[in-house]
Amino acid sequence: QVQLVESGGGMVQAGGSLRLSCAASLSGRIFSRSAMGWFRQAPGEERELVATISGSGGTTNYFGSVKGRFTISRDNVKNMVYLQMNSLKPEDTARYYCTASLSILTSQPADFTSWGQGTQVTVSS
Repeated sequence: QVQLVESGGGMVQAGGSLRLSCAASLSGRIFSRSAMGWFRQAPGEERELVATISGSGGTTNYFGSVKGRFTISRDNVKNMVYLQMNSLKPEDTARYYCTASLSILTSQPADFTSWGQGTQVTVSS
């Protein structure tokens, strides 16, 4: 059974930073062979893809307004994925979800089929 456990969310003022972490247990799958990602969902909005990272960590992709502000990374020894969020804005307020793919390299939202419970990020103006 795949388990993804997020942590690191909280409340921060605009312009501040947070670092989200995701501890992954992929039920026998080799972690380094799974692309990972972060989605977010604000109240009343659809879930949107924020960032993806390939199994090796060598390829990253960012989507929408987070480009240049967020950085995704992974530690394949510790089975961890991180999302460093800088210059946070009130519009970044959302629940952030860690996701895993069966593919080693993908940035397609539909390829991410395993989800954590999410961690709340609230940015005040």
